[in-house]
Amino acid sequence: MSHTAQITSHRKPRRSASKTALRAGVAGGVLSSIAVAGAAGPANAEPVTEKTIEMPTLTAGLADSVAQSAAATQQVASVLELRAQEDAAATKAAETAKTAKAKAEAIRKAEAEKKREEAAAKAAAKAKAAKEAAAEKATYSTQSASSSSSSSSGSTTAKTASYTSTATGSAGALIAFARAQVGDAYVMGSTGPNAWDCSGLVQAAYKQIGVDLPRVSQDQSTAGTQVSLSNLQPGDILYWGSAGSAYHTAIYVGGGEFVGAQNPGTGVVEKSLDWDPPTGAVRVL
Repeated sequence: MSHTAQITSHRKPRRSASKTALRAGVAGGVLSSIAVAGAAGPANAEPVTEKTIEMPTLTAGLADSVAQSAAATQQVASVLELRAQEDAAATKAAETAKTAKAKAEAIRKAEAEKKREEAAAKAAAKAKAAKEAAAEKATYSTQSASSSSSSSSGSTTAKTASYTSTATGSAGALIAFARAQVGDAYVMGSTGPNAWDCSGLVQAAYKQIGVDLPRVSQDQSTAGTQVSLSNLQPGDILYWGSAGSAYHTAIYVGGGEFVGAQNPGTGVVEKSLDWDPPTGAVRVL
């Protein structure tokens, strides 16, 4: 091949500027025509926005559902709160009833215990009175037998009272009452007006001056201030036995003499202290 032969080039030949401009103008015209045709479409075409009209309806329905749900929730909450209040009230009522029942039971037990104590006290007092009565009866029986024996042997120092009391006031009044009963019978448990036991006569004598004494000898022996037998005054209560457990009482009338309901054999007598020496004395006036 000749060195001067023409070699075919692989490069595309350049288009001329006029052809390029022509093609660009054609393309622009086509695009403009399409745009104009789209803008000038049919006048009776359906609007695109017609499909969005249902949105407000959907939104209103959802709001109603939410409102109904809120109302139902509120109603349930109200029911639960009311039920809680009812339960609390029922619990409080049960506790109140339980407390009232316990209180009533405590009162019942206290009353029953009080009745038992009262019954026991009455039984003890009755037993005490019976014991004292038995002791007095035994003592008086012994004294009666002793007095009869002494009288028959001529060794008795008993005498008929000859002392004239000079006591006045309350002491004089109770002594006058006691002396007025001399000669009455002795009957266990009697309080006059024609028969007496020892403590019944003493109690009645003091009652004349407005002083209430215990009924039995044991209590009368501690009803006042203990005094010595060497320092007696008219109206003092004499007792035989121990203070608090005495089995016999009488009234000191002065001049070394006393008045007392001694025993069934002698009745109410006025005697000297050496006829039946007492154990002690108490002063009430």
